[in-house]
Amino acid sequence: MTAPVPAELAGSEVVLDVGPVAHGGHCVARWDGRVVFVRHSLPGEIVRVRVTEGTESSRFVRADAIEVLRPSPGRVEAPCPYAGPGLCGGCDWQHATPATQRELLGAVVAEQLARLAGIEREVVVEAVAPEDLGWRTRLGWTVDAQGRPGLHRHRSHDVLPVDRCLIAAPDLPDAHTRTWSAGHVDVAVSSLGDTVLLADGDAVQGRARVRERVHERDFRVSAAGFWQVHPAAARTLVDAVLSYGRPAPGERVADLYAGVGLFSAFLGDAVGADGSVLAVEGDPRAVKDARRNLHDLPQVRIEAGRVGDMLARLPITPLDLVVLDPPRAGARAAVVGQIAARAPSRVVYVACDPAALARDIATFTEQGYALSDLRAFALFPMTHHVECVALLTRG
Repeated sequence: MTAPVPAELAGSEVVLDVGPVAHGGHCVARWDGRVVFVRHSLPGEIVRVRVTEGTESSRFVRADAIEVLRPSPGRVEAPCPYAGPGLCGGCDWQHATPATQRELLGAVVAEQLARLAGIEREVVVEAVAPEDLGWRTRLGWTVDAQGRPGLHRHRSHDVLPVDRCLIAAPDLPDAHTRTWSAGHVDVAVSSLGDTVLLADGDAVQGRARVRERVHERDFRVSAAGFWQVHPAAARTLVDAVLSYGRPAPGERVADLYAGVGLFSAFLGDAVGADGSVLAVEGDPRAVKDARRNLHDLPQVRIEAGRVGDMLARLPITPLDLVVLDPPRAGARAAVVGQIAARAPSRVVYVACDPAALARDIATFTEQGYALSDLRAFALFPMTHHVECVALLTRG
């Protein structure tokens, strides 16, 4: 006998009391024993929601708040006409004041640390100007069937044509001056004013690389490569890493997931000619840029390859400091073990995902390290993303 198909709940509407924020840009509510992840809501509100995903047998469902019956004091009208139920998925918190957004981000980081690492800690997220709109210096447009640039709807491959993105930096090249046959259009503006527009990876306007400047030091970055998108992010993170890491002349340092050499450059300056920095990066394009950016620092050695593979292959020699800035999935247990085997007294972990950070901190704890301090920065205003810098020390 065929089991009955659970009834579809998408489209159902119900009034709910909104509970705490959750990782991912939504809040938690409950309905008939189910968890409901509600977008466009804030903790403490009463809202009417429309279910967007889920069936009667689902342990949780997803929903959008379509009417606010009791608003939070932190609620504001979203400035962007594309922010709302069924619309653009790029921003999560346009309906919240910047201060409220930072409170939500801090609560998420604290909850992940408690749940995944067993660490109870209050987290205050620091504002970084600009803290609301006009900050994103790199933006990728997806082109729809009519050749119009747009952005994906939330949890969808559907492209929503968007005339203007309010979080985009005002000096970004305009991708809306024509229709496109390309599937993807990327635009970027650098801290030194270089602009570039790429269509499916090919430069249509500007050069294929841009110049960035951090603390009077210049970096070359491939236009399609990785660089922090908030204009103050690179400087903010360098300062935090150096403050926590305290690299000293003559020390042995590793910079893992080194990218184009942002941290390695300043670490190399700090350890001087008698010290050493091992920079490991797996992306060939970033490695090429790093070799150019670090050519004046002979104390920095660049190894091209996946971090886990390189650490497993290289001799296990003691280190004084390790800096790591892994991708969103985190470093994971094997890499953490390889770091711990080299017994650095300090580990500075730069993270763009609080869940991955918390999981890796738990693994570091098993290896004899403790979380000594943590800073969090609102480098992605209006979104659920938050950047953390954690200091771990060996007991």
